[in-house]
Amino acid sequence: SSGVDVFRINMSHEVKSSLLGKSVDWIRSSSAKIGKSVAIIMDLCGPKIRVGDLTSASLEITSGGNYTLSHIKGDIPLNLPLEFDQCLEDGGQVKIDDGSLTFDITKIEGETLYLRAKDSGRIIKGKGVNFPGVNFDVSPLTEKDFQDIKLAVELEIDWLAMSFVRSPEDIDKINSFLKELGSSIPVIAKIEKPEAIENLSGIIQKFDGVLVARGDLGVEMPLQELPRLQKSIVNECLVRRKPVIIATQMLETMINNANPTRAEVNDIANAIYDGADAVMLSAETAIGEYPIESVEMMAGVADNIESDLDLHNFNRYINDPTLRLKDKRNSICHAAMTLANDLSIQTIVIMTESGKTAIQMSQYRPKSKIFALSHCKRTYQMLSLIRGIIPIHVDMFNSTDEMIDACGEILMQYGYLNKGDSFIITAGEKVGVSGTTNMLKIHRV
Repeated sequence: SSGVDVFRINMSHEVKSSLLGKSVDWIRSSSAKIGKSVAIIMDLCGPKIRVGDLTSASLEITSGGNYTLSHIKGDIPLNLPLEFDQCLEDGGQVKIDDGSLTFDITKIEGETLYLRAKDSGRIIKGKGVNFPGVNFDVSPLTEKDFQDIKLAVELEIDWLAMSFVRSPEDIDKINSFLKELGSSIPVIAKIEKPEAIENLSGIIQKFDGVLVARGDLGVEMPLQELPRLQKSIVNECLVRRKPVIIATQMLETMINNANPTRAEVNDIANAIYDGADAVMLSAETAIGEYPIESVEMMAGVADNIESDLDLHNFNRYINDPTLRLKDKRNSICHAAMTLANDLSIQTIVIMTESGKTAIQMSQYRPKSKIFALSHCKRTYQMLSLIRGIIPIHVDMFNSTDEMIDACGEILMQYGYLNKGDSFIITAGEKVGVSGTTNMLKIHRV
């Protein structure tokens, strides 16, 4: 009720399946209780290099101190065995915990790196370890990921997020495995490696959405390049009509403080002005002292900026007619946006089976509110990630005429429309059949 639309479950941390099931049940029951659609993303761990089991709860690092790093044994243990032949003794670095601790590599000896700390701080198990400029040849999916995907199917998770995506083909392994399991959960690519930037267009085209993971991306690449990269990734997603999430350190101060910095508030605002579908909290709500306040702050900033968006300060969509020519659904969504803007109609209703038409409609960024009505519970839940959409769960309709009349009644019941108001509706000629969207109508209640 404080403003959350999506919960992310981070599978990088050890979670018992029974506890995970209870968490999912709690989210679903709370969502039903307040009558609001809430999606769940399972964030797969992937081949993330992390700090392994320490001999104590934490390891204190002193600037100038010497340490060893190794999977076998070392002051700083790793969770994965790595070959360090690509690392440089002269100029090579290791960064831990999103770059908060930096080490110079002083010597390479087999499967052990000798390091000298440039910062002081504390290391705990599970923190990420980065080797800037080094690309280790590891599979994009681990055995743990396959087990977690099985769990996601069992728990009817709405979205999967794939970590450390490097190429468009990385999604093929997930989709093949999902097909074996008889499922089709949409997959989000986490952009956090330089190789992902090189293959960005292809990745966006093949995946169902994108998450800009600024933590790892900011460690792997020069920090000053991040603002430009963020904008270019969002723009590419707008062109390809794919949802995009901006993540990492958006309200970092609120982990330990009740109020954010002005820079953090501006960071959220700029992500929304850029055109992001969603902004994400992580440590702020996972381990922070002010989780509810963090959500309220982020939601409050988002609401405030949304009320200010117009053509003078926000590029609502990037026009690419070649995409519409190839897709009937895209053309109908573009026409609906044009009609709504030209006639100042404030409401667009999308009848959707799979959610794809609703997602396309959102990516055109109309000024109107978009109501996505679906009898499919999973579609109703999944769409809460998408910007500007209000999902509503409805019963199955018998005919198009019944559906159109019922839409007006339902929106009046919810208080979104008054008698005499007009709305634009898109639907398919075959009610309840995915991929048949071919109708566009202006209807008056």
